[in-house]
Amino acid sequence: MTYVIAEPCIDVKDRACVDVCPVDCIHEVGRMLVIDPEECIDCGACEPECPVEAIFPEDALPQKWQEFTPINAAYLEGADAVDSLVASYCERNELPAIEGQR
Repeated sequence: MTYVIAEPCIDVKDRACVDVCPVDCIHEVGRMLVIDPEECIDCGACEPECPVEAIFPEDALPQKWQEFTPINAAYLEGADAVDSLVASYCERNELPAIEGQR
């Protein structure tokens, strides 16, 4: 199991979780922060620090945000892979695009 950052982080990117992560597994990519599942040690230090409650253990991720598991995992493929998946998610869920995108 790993932790997953979900939709509430999009366009917020509060870095309080980054500051408490003992292994630096949380990375800023495009419109959100993501957790590298290979670096995460499942300590849970990040979860209570998130002011928008966007961080969940993978097995407790709400059904409506299940696709954020592969979005976070895409970090291993690079920022462009994450950005593409986030853009697709935002379009499908009618979240506003940020200026310069779409």
